[in-house]
Amino acid sequence: MLKLYPDIHPYAEHRLKVDDVHTLYVEESGNPNGLPVLFVHGGPGGGTSGSHRCFFDPSKYRIVLFDQRGCGQSTPHAELIGNTTQALIADMEQIRERLGIEQWLLFGGSWGSTLSLAYAETYPERVLGMILRGVFLCREQDLHWFYQRGASALFPDYWREYEQEIPLAERHDMLAAYYKRLTSDNEIARMSAAKAWSIWEGRCSTLDPNNDVVDYFSDPHVALAMARIEAHYFINQAFLEPNQLLRDADRIRHIRTVIVHGRYDVICPIEQAFALYDALPQAELHIVRDAGHSAFEPGITDNLVRATDDFARSQA
Repeated sequence: MLKLYPDIHPYAEHRLKVDDVHTLYVEESGNPNGLPVLFVHGGPGGGTSGSHRCFFDPSKYRIVLFDQRGCGQSTPHAELIGNTTQALIADMEQIRERLGIEQWLLFGGSWGSTLSLAYAETYPERVLGMILRGVFLCREQDLHWFYQRGASALFPDYWREYEQEIPLAERHDMLAAYYKRLTSDNEIARMSAAKAWSIWEGRCSTLDPNNDVVDYFSDPHVALAMARIEAHYFINQAFLEPNQLLRDADRIRHIRTVIVHGRYDVICPIEQAFALYDALPQAELHIVRDAGHSAFEPGITDNLVRATDDFARSQA
């Protein structure tokens, strides 16, 4: 079973001012003359970490990571103004142009798969291929499953703690209730809601309980950005038209695509991967039988590293 490549450090870091409000953190690592790959992180609002560089052979890849608007090392932190899917797509194009990259591979998981698909459908000529993990289509049914009714039946103990943040009279629309608190002027209420939201997601991310994952999600800096930005996007249907990603899949059917999905993914049930696979008949679908949602579960990691290695060989 393949594991992550060893830790490496960036050889270049950039601050890219994309509008009057937002400045993005962008970094490059690996081989400056290697195959360009953009790591598209999840959330939205999740940010990047050093471990995200390690899915790629550093001798073969020019590895580009960036923190999307409002999260990670991008500023201002947890900012919702000007934070839309269309803005993020435009940011990716600015990064590509700033770095002088003609085409690149997109590597995205969860919300990163959503944004990768949206970018590819907008700029198909810029995409060499896609490696997508834990496919998230951001449809109404997908949001309802995790934030209202569905995952709650599989993790009723964790859900009970999540819903305790919200008065009984508001629990018929948990997303709206959380959004109200996450955007309020009450700092204590914002932080309490952010931690409850983020911990719910962290607890559901892995097949086996993983305290390290939950601890990361509960970190106040991480939790505030992730909860606020996710709620902002999801209350606005991710700024996508209904079923947009599947509707426009014909634009990217020529692009080589590898889909990796955990059989027991509770955050993004595997039905979403199958729906995308049906829309992209040229894609490869790899179902990991002993995994949930996290990219760092052994079977998921193995499949992702195999995919990046294979793509590098095919482009050599």
